Amino acid sequence: MNKRSIWFYGSLVVLILTIILLVSGSSILTIPLDKNNSIPLGTFITWAGIISFPTAVYTGIKDLRSPLGAFYKYLSYILKGLLILAILWVPICYLLAGNISFSFAEKESFQGGQLAMKWFWRLSYGIGIGSMAIVIIHWVLILVKKKR
Repeated sequence: MNKRSIWFYGSLVVLILTIILLVSGSSILTIPLDKNNSIPLGTFITWAGIISFPTAVYTGIKDLRSPLGAFYKYLSYILKGLLILAILWVPICYLLAGNISFSFAEKESFQGGQLAMKWFWRLSYGIGIGSMAIVIIHWVLILVKKKR
């Protein structure tokens, strides 16, 4: 098994485990990592899952790693941008929430308030939706090529 395959399958395993833990609402997600109970394990599990999705897409689709046409080059740039956002997800979300547990309140100020919460959800869902959209576009392009 080559290095790319290890990254691909490793990313898929992390993604699937993260989805299972999040959907089931596992108590593992609430395990505190500090004495103040302010850093939940779920933050880092979710972060690993968010990083693993664009990583799996990038390592799994050769046309995105070595784009031949301009359109795939564009998709590759978008996916790399999503991967960078995924890597920076915790620092960005910390700046939005003002805490590492990413809890928001009814505040007038931006940080930790409702507007910041909207941006938190846009970022969190945007990484996943963007990665999935790239996979779907790739599948459509494969179908179009086969019909020709």
